[in-house]
Amino acid sequence: MNTINEQFTNATRQYADTAAQVNQLALQNVQNVFGLQLSTLETNARAAFAFWSELVEARDPDAVRNLWPKGVQVARENVERTIGAGQEAFARTVQANEAIGQIAKGQLESASAQAQATVQTAARQAGKSSKA
Repeated sequence: MNTINEQFTNATRQYADTAAQVNQLALQNVQNVFGLQLSTLETNARAAFAFWSELVEARDPDAVRNLWPKGVQVARENVERTIGAGQEAFARTVQANEAIGQIAKGQLESASAQAQATVQTAARQAGKSSKA
């Protein structure tokens, strides 16, 4: 009975440690992705407001017409930055999920090894008791 309690305690501790590792990886990923997205949003807003500031200062139609290519350029750069940040966020998330998968794989291999050892021990004990 005491052995069962120890096994249960060990399994519970191992599960809690694994869950803590997985949660830590997931939270770090969320922080990194959020920071990346926030930084991109800040850069895009700064570029857009700088353009709007120039546009507001334009006094005649020719000045507005001359600013049009710059507005298109700002919009294109903002879209490129947003797409790049999305791709980077996706790559970071894939890396985090791979790390979590490795942790899960290690836990499954460990559990399989423990179960196999327990079965082998029980088989040996059963063999000994049948000979007696």
